[in-house]
Amino acid sequence: MGRYAILSDIHGNMHALQEVFKDMERMGSDGMILLGDLIDYGMQSNEVVDLIRDRSDKNMVICNIWGNHERAIMFSDFTGFSSERGVLSAKRTAATLSEQTIDYLDMVPNKQGIEEFCLCGKKCLAVHGSLGSPYWKAIMPDDVRGDYSDHDIVFSGHSHLPHVFARYYDHEDALHRDKHAVLFINPGSVGQPRNHNPNAQYGVIDMDTMSVELRSVPYDIEGVMRSYDGSVDSFYRDRLRYGV
Repeated sequence: MGRYAILSDIHGNMHALQEVFKDMERMGSDGMILLGDLIDYGMQSNEVVDLIRDRSDKNMVICNIWGNHERAIMFSDFTGFSSERGVLSAKRTAATLSEQTIDYLDMVPNKQGIEEFCLCGKKCLAVHGSLGSPYWKAIMPDDVRGDYSDHDIVFSGHSHLPHVFARYYDHEDALHRDKHAVLFINPGSVGQPRNHNPNAQYGVIDMDTMSVELRSVPYDIEGVMRSYDGSVDSFYRDRLRYGV
């Protein structure tokens, strides 16, 4: 049935994305699920969108949704950010997006930050955050923020913290002992990881075995840090070295 890459929170980090794409090619991938936040924080939002657009043109993208950064920047609504440095970064990114990038973000991804789709006979939900707040509140293992019992697989991002776990919902089905299993997957962040691992991170689901691998790919972190030009708070540059 195939292997599918799961990417989230690239955040304008072209070099991290390029290495992830190389790893995907080595591993073999039949498609890609994108969970939002292609842009912002990093210096290369336009370049990231160009790379994604190329994959979209090749019919490689199964699902593609906005994250909170796309929504904030495309709607010029910065009220959701928790810090002034986040607001300033988003405004800087908004001012530097090319016409081609704006057109892509406006026309291609799902603007709701949430989308249902079918993958190899499984009912899937992609959401940047959670059912409780599609843009701003992440699914966490101890708080999934909603009822996902209608789905088989839930793909989410936003937290930049990778996880794979299952919930077993009550369900009238004697064959499965009156339980319905839902698999939750967060691939972590390609471009701004926060799990104390600075490498670019993404996930791969094998639909034949229903197994998930959380992958970690080295890239030129110091080179990316040098690309920062002082137009955003150095916090977003310095955290790359430590994955925080």
